[in-house]
Amino acid sequence: MSTQTTAQTLTEMIEYQKGTVVSKTLINKSAGTVTLFAFDKGEGLSEHAAPYDAMVQILEGKVEIKISGTPFHLKKGDMIVMPGNESHALQSITEFKMLLTMIKA
Repeated sequence: MSTQTTAQTLTEMIEYQKGTVVSKTLINKSAGTVTLFAFDKGEGLSEHAAPYDAMVQILEGKVEIKISGTPFHLKKGDMIVMPGNESHALQSITEFKMLLTMIKA
């Protein structure tokens, strides 16, 4: 069985929803995941930790990401790696979209 491949624009693959966070898993394999997110202004993710490194790429908007208590302000075009087993949290400054890539090693 063959799979059809088409080019797509990441920011057009997910829409904002008022007062919430929307996610769409693009790849889910045993080696890792790639997930697209859209956060409404003022939305976020509470402090948590993941067992693997995760790379965040900002596609639109602005966000504050805290890693082990240190705040980082990111905007469209920026990226950051959140190290595995370190606490992190996200708080949107504006509506924003991001791509999260987690590689399980």
